[in-house]
Amino acid sequence: MIFFEGMFASGPVRLWSGLGEIGWAGQSWSGAGGLLGLGAIEETSEVVAGGTSVSLSGIPLDLVQMAIAEARQGLPGKVWLGLLTPERTIIADPVLAFAGRLDVPEITDDADSCRITISYESRLIDLNTARSWRYTHESQQTLHPGDLGFEYVTAIQDREITWERG
Repeated sequence: MIFFEGMFASGPVRLWSGLGEIGWAGQSWSGAGGLLGLGAIEETSEVVAGGTSVSLSGIPLDLVQMAIAEARQGLPGKVWLGLLTPERTIIADPVLAFAGRLDVPEITDDADSCRITISYESRLIDLNTARSWRYTHESQQTLHPGDLGFEYVTAIQDREITWERG
């Protein structure tokens, strides 16, 4: 079974791949059955920013409107994988399979059905973002006005320092 928790502007949406309501981790999870789909979750030995997608098909119009109005890029989403007994109790604790940030929601509407697919990116995607903060006096003044900790950084950046042996 799959558990999905996605944050939206109005709060979290919690779905699981079974039918009916189920309680886990102190929360109530709504059953989406076979309508809930999950993209591939890849694990590699390299440090790469992977992603996945969560899709919901055959959904009512109010969820489509929520996806359009309340999806905010950068909000967190998590996917857990777990097992159930025949009595619908969760075996041990589900394993966190993916955690990331909402990237792009996509709505596909055709004559037969409506499908929402939300893409999530790993937090490692931040490694590709250039940082505007530098170790300079000017950057330090922006963050902490009056702090003189980086006042002499530019004066020593090209200076050659020779250490003597004692």
